[in-house]
Amino acid sequence: MRMAEALLFAAAEPLDIDSLAARLPEGADVGAVIEDLQKTYESRGVNLVRIANKWMFRTADDLSFLMEREAVEQKRLSRAAMETLAIIAYHQPVTRAEIEEIRGVSVSKGTLDVLMETGWVRLRGRKRTPGRPVTYGTTEDFLIHFGLENVGDLPGLDELKAAGLLDGRLPPGFDIPTPSDTGGEGDGEFDDEGAEEYGAALDDHLAQEKGDED
Repeated sequence: MRMAEALLFAAAEPLDIDSLAARLPEGADVGAVIEDLQKTYESRGVNLVRIANKWMFRTADDLSFLMEREAVEQKRLSRAAMETLAIIAYHQPVTRAEIEEIRGVSVSKGTLDVLMETGWVRLRGRKRTPGRPVTYGTTEDFLIHFGLENVGDLPGLDELKAAGLLDGRLPPGFDIPTPSDTGGEGDGEFDDEGAEEYGAALDDHLAQEKGDED
């Protein structure tokens, strides 16, 4: 039994009966040895189990949680998400339609959801215009991640040019707005008592995302 135990412990893959019999003394009752090993290990941290008609030691089912490891998976934002985030940061409070107008293309399915799940974008309020569209803005987590005291610390046009982040051949009159934490003209900011209104605005956002999927 000790010999079979050593073979199974050292094996890189499960062993079948024939493989064990070839290494054990001639005439050994391999079936009985396996049965004895199973009983010996049934209450231990590892059990002898049969998989695809072969045998191997495996962590006991009730201890499998010890082998689990939680890790944060780092994911890179897509170019579309980065562009959308930049527009929101510099133009907030901004509506979805305004984002699409600035980018020149529609906001792809789930882009805003990804930014909201990341915790960098939030619903800011409703525009005081016909239809009362939802507006988007950045969050405190956005400031923390990018090391900003407030959104007004975002780099301006000259800084972006100096860093090589803007093409030198910009169209005449091109400018970058100064973002604001306090809202913009026509922005209805959600207040601490606006939970019900916020929920309705979130429903509007989700309905728009669902409409894109359809």
